Amino acid sequence: MKQTGDLIIEGVLVCTNRSCMSEFPIIDGIPIVMADLRQYISRNYQWIMNRTDLSDVTESLIGDCCGPESTYDAQRRYLSSYAFDHYGGMNPYQEDPSSVVPGSILHLVREGLNRAGSGISAPVLDMGCAVGRSAFELAENSDDIVLGVDLNFSMLKTAQTILREGIVRYPLRRGGVVYDRREFPVTFKNAEQVDFWCCDVAGLPFADNTFGLAASFNVIDCVASPYGHLVELARVLLPAPHGKAIITTPYDWSASATAIEAWIGGHSQRSETRGDSPGLVRSLLSSGEFPQSIDGARIISETESIPWPVRIHDRSVVQYDVHLIAAEFYDQKVKSPQKEV
Repeated sequence: MKQTGDLIIEGVLVCTNRSCMSEFPIIDGIPIVMADLRQYISRNYQWIMNRTDLSDVTESLIGDCCGPESTYDAQRRYLSSYAFDHYGGMNPYQEDPSSVVPGSILHLVREGLNRAGSGISAPVLDMGCAVGRSAFELAENSDDIVLGVDLNFSMLKTAQTILREGIVRYPLRRGGVVYDRREFPVTFKNAEQVDFWCCDVAGLPFADNTFGLAASFNVIDCVASPYGHLVELARVLLPAPHGKAIITTPYDWSASATAIEAWIGGHSQRSETRGDSPGLVRSLLSSGEFPQSIDGARIISETESIPWPVRIHDRSVVQYDVHLIAAEFYDQKVKSPQKEV
């Protein structure tokens, strides 16, 4: 086991249930807790084993060799867009004049907390945390632990480096396969409450009724099972009024991320709902409104459209309009007020 202070850099978690005794690795400070660990490791070993000690010159040479549309370039594109939005506004060197103002994730977090209402008095789960800024922002509004979970190991490595070293380091795409490295120090209030794990948001390794807040920022349209994700979110939350959920999504469905059969709307416009994604999500989060509605679910508040600009490169920006819902889930043994109306 490798350890720095209280942080385990490398080790193995072992389930204490003697009928299980499953092992889960901790790599670069990130526990990988997956039901099908063998499949995840085999599909992501290149990112788990990816070196972070190469110069930007060497990385650019590798990028040229791999070329556009390669998995290497795809990962750098994701890191560029997400890290710029999450941390670009904290760059003291102001190297990146852009038509895009970074920090839209902060706007979503703050608007979500405002919509959810009341303080956070229990552990917080940031589902699909990407490179981690949302988790740090949630920690600044909480006195309890904040756990960020994601499947993208490269993004988790970036988040864990920021947590462990206080250094933001990422490739910023200029265009094509041309990237500039950005590196600068950052500090966050209550950072000691934050950690990052590799977990599946549609199959979480946590007990029922564990968290006081579960946040899902622009995740629903990026997972294999959007409905399973919502069910898991409801399962791990404390029953209302102690647990709250914040869910945002632009409904940017893609068959490369989610099989069309699993989309929540976005298809079958000949049906009664006419493929209306926001309407279907509302029904799923309103107990009794739909056969598949989550039992005990109730929407507290929502905002139909919040801008979410995403920087692609120097001359390209994608502008999304995000649907935000704050919800809570009553214990299945207790009737939701909506059912009583």
